[in-house]
Amino acid sequence: MVGAPHHRRSVFDRFAETASRTVSGGRFFGIAVLLVLAWLPTVALFKSVDTWQLVISTATSVLAFLLVTLLQNSERRNDAATHEKLDQLAAAVAELLEEKARTSPDAADQSAKLRHAIGVEERI
Repeated sequence: MVGAPHHRRSVFDRFAETASRTVSGGRFFGIAVLLVLAWLPTVALFKSVDTWQLVISTATSVLAFLLVTLLQNSERRNDAATHEKLDQLAAAVAELLEEKARTSPDAADQSAKLRHAIGVEERI
């Protein structure tokens, strides 16, 4: 919302942002590929293929769950920041329209519609 106080990011938010930047880079992808390639020969360590598949399936499921959680946090904060910026821009344009309303009858109506749209994502 326009004029809302800004809060410092929590330790978790900073961690989630760092994780998001890290896992979205080529270096992380390269390391992931190397890990998979290093993991492939471990099939010889297990007596049954079922155990081997269970180990990799469990590990990747846990990692995927954690990464989705971290990335969702980053996406939520990015979305909130984008809406805050748009609300500020809408408020500034509405102010300009209100000044123009003295000479243009449509400007007052446009300004009212724009002001009503500010923060609409919180009312939906």
